[in-house]
Amino acid sequence: AGDHGGSLDENRMGVLVDLTACVGCRRCEWACCEANGLPHGPLHEYDDQSVFEDRRYPSPDSLTVVNREKHAGGAGRDPVHLKVQCMHCEKPACVSACLVGAMQKDPSGPVHYDASRCIGCRYCMVACPFEILTYEYDRKVTPRVRKCELCSERTAQGGLPACVEMCPVEALTYGRRTDLIALAHDRIADHPERYVDHVYGETEAGGTSWLYIAGKPFEQLGFPTLAHTSPAAMSEAIQHGIFRGFAAPMVVGGLLAAVYGLTREDGKA
Repeated sequence: AGDHGGSLDENRMGVLVDLTACVGCRRCEWACCEANGLPHGPLHEYDDQSVFEDRRYPSPDSLTVVNREKHAGGAGRDPVHLKVQCMHCEKPACVSACLVGAMQKDPSGPVHYDASRCIGCRYCMVACPFEILTYEYDRKVTPRVRKCELCSERTAQGGLPACVEMCPVEALTYGRRTDLIALAHDRIADHPERYVDHVYGETEAGGTSWLYIAGKPFEQLGFPTLAHTSPAAMSEAIQHGIFRGFAAPMVVGGLLAAVYGLTREDGKA
């Protein structure tokens, strides 16, 4: 298992998503595919609203997706559009679960995946409390785990993540995580009629680099209700104990699944 966030940079970066501003245009989806060399059609094809009929999840060809929730109650825009991608946890369970260090937490914020190290065990997918990681099952040779990388190459050169740069309504804000948390609480305090008093990702699963504010309760929007501590320490302790006893790798997967279930306060695994 790799470093799961023991020495984070105090200036580490993240993204704040204001769900009261998102209009569901899906420009972020297009920008992500464009920036990552993934297959996609022309921009106008992303005006298709039929994709909102079913809840979608990231896939090897779509590292971020936007879903729509209708009649969720509370204040604010209805329906609510929700951008979904890797949350880049502060203490990632995927990093802790990885046997070969293919997942690493960068002190500056992102969680990186190194395909050259990956052995395809997919324990990272089992460990993820947000059920975000996806896998190239159809790729015959060297299939990979796929996830958002927070556009690390762009940001290293002073740019913005592609989705943030593309958003026409500024629903996405890129900046230092501490500043984003302060900004989120300021917006909530300034407009209590618009927002619920909750910054999702500030403490969930030990904290995440992607943060959300909304006008409706997050559990009504389909966000998982998670403990405020990271599952990483527990999964790593179990993993190390198992391999000291030479237990079969299949047992590891089962126990990591149990760890994931225990970290969900709503009891839904």
